[in-house]
Amino acid sequence: MYAWLTIFTLEPGMRSTAEKLCDQFAPVLQESKGFKGATLFGDEAAGKYGGLSLWESKEDAEAALAKAGPKLEEALSSITQRAPGRRIFEVLKELPSA
Repeated sequence: MYAWLTIFTLEPGMRSTAEKLCDQFAPVLQESKGFKGATLFGDEAAGKYGGLSLWESKEDAEAALAKAGPKLEEALSSITQRAPGRRIFEVLKELPSA
């Protein structure tokens, strides 16, 4: 399994904007091959946000990044001056829920 991590910065207090971005890109991810789930997280006071999505394979994660990445950068370009940081990691171990 692989994880695609995206980190981006908005102005403090823009949680609803981050949530709208998540909602906007959810269908693109959910319809992509190998999608296992995603989480949006953030620090509203600092304006730091991120998304973590899980994929069955590295190829699935890379294909989704190639498809959604440029659209995400375009959506963020009007509300932030920095391109999002994005990386794909291998999931080394999962812990079961309690």
